[in-house]
Amino acid sequence: MKVIDLINSSKSTAFSFEILPPLKGNSIQKVYNVIDKLIEFDPKYINITSHHSEYIYKTLPDGSFQKVNIRKRPGSVAIASAIQNKYGITAVPHIICKGFTKDETEYALIDLNFLGVYDLLLLRGDVKTLEAGQKTDIYHEHATDLQQQVNDFNKGIAIDGSVFEANETPFSYGMACYPEKHEEAPNMESDIFYLKEKVKNGADYLVTQMFFDNEKYYAFVDRCRAEGITVPIIPGIKPIVFKNQLTVLPKIFRSDIPEPFATELRKCKTDDEAKAVGVEWCIQQCKDLIAHGVPSLHFYTMMASDSVYKVAKEVY
Repeated sequence: MKVIDLINSSKSTAFSFEILPPLKGNSIQKVYNVIDKLIEFDPKYINITSHHSEYIYKTLPDGSFQKVNIRKRPGSVAIASAIQNKYGITAVPHIICKGFTKDETEYALIDLNFLGVYDLLLLRGDVKTLEAGQKTDIYHEHATDLQQQVNDFNKGIAIDGSVFEANETPFSYGMACYPEKHEEAPNMESDIFYLKEKVKNGADYLVTQMFFDNEKYYAFVDRCRAEGITVPIIPGIKPIVFKNQLTVLPKIFRSDIPEPFATELRKCKTDDEAKAVGVEWCIQQCKDLIAHGVPSLHFYTMMASDSVYKVAKEVY
């Protein structure tokens, strides 16, 4: 079943979560450990983030520079296939614009089709990925451009315009949305305009950036409905686990932290105290969302799988 069907057929608020591929040198067992911890809550699907390689420039004795890859993760294609085959749970690899060429995206789609992975999450990705001087014409600039490539692939049209026999099972996909506005959008009107384009062109559902203020989510959903966007809008949830996230998360993700929550976090003297406060806020946040009838909750587990378990234990 497609993710949209899994969400729509769930008799209660569905549970799903996102995992980060382990760094090079680690086995997939690290991924399995997270899944084994959370599988009791009947996840309808599991997302696999896709991260570009990370580089530094090392100064050599002669004064020149050498590009050195300092972090590398297994591809989400391989991990998605492994998860789906081991657990029988729908795996949803992230396909992103930044750091992956159009050709690399096409090869990923070919591999995913071969492996029987047909659900995707299409994202723009980290805007800092492209290095100075890289040819932007071989990369997609926006998620809507990536969406067009996937739509063409479903029709049997390759990136070079050649035609092939279309897949028996076309890819279906979700896309991102931002209850507090995308950082590069000039205003919310512009953000909503492009969101409508995503849905019009085939996005089955939308997943929000993490947020901590449910009222902002409810207002965003109401506005989307008023604008004719009817697909499910899945809340993206992350419990805070470190003291410094009080300032780091708003800076990186442009997510406001409500003052009552911020006040409690400021009282914390240790990360353990902050983690406990984060779990309690997240429990109440999720209970409120469920009471408002959200179709699903999607948890970002990076560095927070223990906290996600505690939250899920209370709300599912």
